[in-house]
Amino acid sequence: MQTVAIYSKPDRTSPHVLLADEAYCIGPGTSSKSYLNVIKILDVIQKCNADAVHPGYGFLSENCDFADAVQKTGAVWIGPPTKAITTMGDKMAARKLALKIGSPVVPGTTEPLTSINNAKETAREIGYPILIKAAGGGGGKGMRIIHSENDLKNVIGQAKSEAKKAFADDRIYLEKYLEEPHHIEIQVFADNHGNVVSLGERECSIQRRYQKIIEETPSPFIDDKLRLELSKIAIHITKSCDYSGAGTVEFLVDKHKNFYFLEMNTRLQVEHPITEMVNGIDLVKEQIRVAAREKLSFTQEDIISSGYAIECRIYAEDGFNNFAPSTGIITEIMFPHGLGVRMDEGVRVGQEITVYYDPLLGKLITWGKDRKTALRRMIRALKEFQISGIETSIPFSLMVLQHNSFQQGNYSTHTLDAMKNELSEAANNHKKEHNWAARIGAVHAYHKSQQTIITRKGQNKSNNWTVSGRLDELQ
Repeated sequence: MQTVAIYSKPDRTSPHVLLADEAYCIGPGTSSKSYLNVIKILDVIQKCNADAVHPGYGFLSENCDFADAVQKTGAVWIGPPTKAITTMGDKMAARKLALKIGSPVVPGTTEPLTSINNAKETAREIGYPILIKAAGGGGGKGMRIIHSENDLKNVIGQAKSEAKKAFADDRIYLEKYLEEPHHIEIQVFADNHGNVVSLGERECSIQRRYQKIIEETPSPFIDDKLRLELSKIAIHITKSCDYSGAGTVEFLVDKHKNFYFLEMNTRLQVEHPITEMVNGIDLVKEQIRVAAREKLSFTQEDIISSGYAIECRIYAEDGFNNFAPSTGIITEIMFPHGLGVRMDEGVRVGQEITVYYDPLLGKLITWGKDRKTALRRMIRALKEFQISGIETSIPFSLMVLQHNSFQQGNYSTHTLDAMKNELSEAANNHKKEHNWAARIGAVHAYHKSQQTIITRKGQNKSNNWTVSGRLDELQ
């Protein structure tokens, strides 16, 4: 298959552009004028006579209008039917469907918030804290936590603005904020012939600003009984919306293992590689096959998970400085290698990291026959991973993985906030120790160099140039 890439001007030297058979610039860095510019993208589809379009897992990947427009050009949409995107991509419609099939849902609204008074009334009914969420998309965009009625008006305005910018849809809804929950998602896959399967769960509870940092499968918290129950409901939801292709049904599970339907992502997830690693199935390849109207190449009985896998998202962020974004030019990269290590990267040496897009640089994945092995390999791989020129989340992820809570698999979506100060303090102590070690090393090197100079002054020894010249004359 030949591939066509689209890119904005700042991304002109990105790996995906250089690896594609053809590449087309669609505008400047601002996403509204490039990656969200449907007219320009459709123009490229027609120019290159594309047979199919894979939307990835960002920007327009869950936009049903874009999916419809792609199909009107004659190209195949590598994704679910637009009806399913409309139903499940709309978080409130998805909640209604989940309730209809008997799945518990997090208490909240099933209609968009229409006014501040409407929001206040609902919040009083379910009790604070509450979450404001975007109806038209996920990934933490437009999401805000509110602890009191005093914050409601300002936070709703901020959430609507961010949702509009990210999804071109400013509808928001309200949901109860659960305490100590686990974010568990089930990977589902369906074809156009009535076959639907579950490929197991992913534990996604290590998050910053409601966006995932570290994921693993299987979850150290979920038991076989709950895993089976979640998979059955995920399959039921997938069938109920006439879905096809890859999708993810997400749940919140409290500390008592009560679960609640959260949402369905009608696209491939960033963390899909860990599911591939334990199941030995190429999900992107399967997406293309299903879009070509072929049957799934496997049945539920064929899916036999083996071992454990962990993914660390590598961000251009300083985890010890409130995840402040880092920009600049990458001057050096050393990727980790070895048995059970996989690196899905989107950057290269010399590339400029800008402020325009999500700061995700790549994904580091490790596999092991047991969780302990996968975890050890990830720690080793992170220590080998070197990126110069910008700050990254690598040191922060390394400290999270080495923390007792993660080592023991005893964490929830609130754990990262609880350990942030502890990790920052440990990082500062490490920097102090490193600075002292550097100073001592510098003093030691200076004294050693002085001794060498004194010794050489007292010796009547020929230098290498002299010796080499004498040898040449003798030959």
